[in-house]
Amino acid sequence: MSHSETPGSVRIRTDDGNEWRFDAIQKASRFYDCNRSNAVAFACEDVDQLVSAATHVLERDDLTREQRREIAETLSTRAVKFTVETELSVTTKGEM
Repeated sequence: MSHSETPGSVRIRTDDGNEWRFDAIQKASRFYDCNRSNAVAFACEDVDQLVSAATHVLERDDLTREQRREIAETLSTRAVKFTVETELSVTTKGEM
């Protein structure tokens, strides 16, 4: 998307069962010590880097399968699940 196509604002629905989103944004705002808009952007930027880093760790040759499984379980969240079998896979909430 080019800069000229970027919308002036983006709305996040927090009604009709989506109240948890506002709580999550508030937590991110406190974590990053910034306003809610920047917190959402920082979290979005960070998640891609964190998943890549976690995947890199889980692919290390010096870890046992059990260690990989424990790390995968520890790093999995509501929206991202790491699983270790003979190969590594990452599933996001949208794919579940």
